[in-house]
Amino acid sequence: MFNQMKVILCMCPNCNNISRLSDFQISLKGKIPKTWLDEYELNLRKLEQKEEKFGLEEKKIREIAIARGRKQVPKLIRKYMDEKLSKLKYDPYDIKALLHPIDFVVFNGMNRDQMKDIVLLSRTTSNPNLTELHKGIAKVVSEKSYDWKVLRVSDDGQVDYE
Repeated sequence: MFNQMKVILCMCPNCNNISRLSDFQISLKGKIPKTWLDEYELNLRKLEQKEEKFGLEEKKIREIAIARGRKQVPKLIRKYMDEKLSKLKYDPYDIKALLHPIDFVVFNGMNRDQMKDIVLLSRTTSNPNLTELHKGIAKVVSEKSYDWKVLRVSDDGQVDYE
């Protein structure tokens, strides 16, 4: 831009001398009038400051919301569990719903990183098919006829067993 100012020639209206624009020391006495660009830049700086302030407060807001949500989990789980099951003294964060054929699986101690045992919870039912299924599950567990396998599913849907 400075090189372009060397090319621009100006003529003084008083003495008729020709000079390069790059030779001038341009200044304005008094207050400089604001342009739309000045107003835009001011608003942009204000917005950036608000975003920065919100960024600092956002972490606190999220932590408060997480804490409030965690306090609600035990109430919600107990609300939707059978009254008899909700009286059991398991940590609600350790309870995971399956709903069929077993209602809940309790990873007892998981929330405290001290896994004690795994409990299968299910209500008694009048459905003879489900009762037989529960008996079958109980038999498999008592006979220790179960296995642990790790299944990996890739993003493209490929399934690998370990």
